[in-house]
Amino acid sequence: MSFLLWILAVILVVAGIVALVRRQVLWGVVLIIVGLLVGPGGVSLFA
Repeated sequence: MSFLLWILAVILVVAGIVALVRRQVLWGVVLIIVGLLVGPGGVSLFA
């Protein structure tokens, strides 16, 4: 399960960075924060 959360976190953070590059600042910041929260190093929402 933690591996799937790690993959999901990576996808969210990468999508957030892409959104920031495309000048969608709010959406990018939200995706990065959610990615950091979901990841195994963060506060997991599913634990």
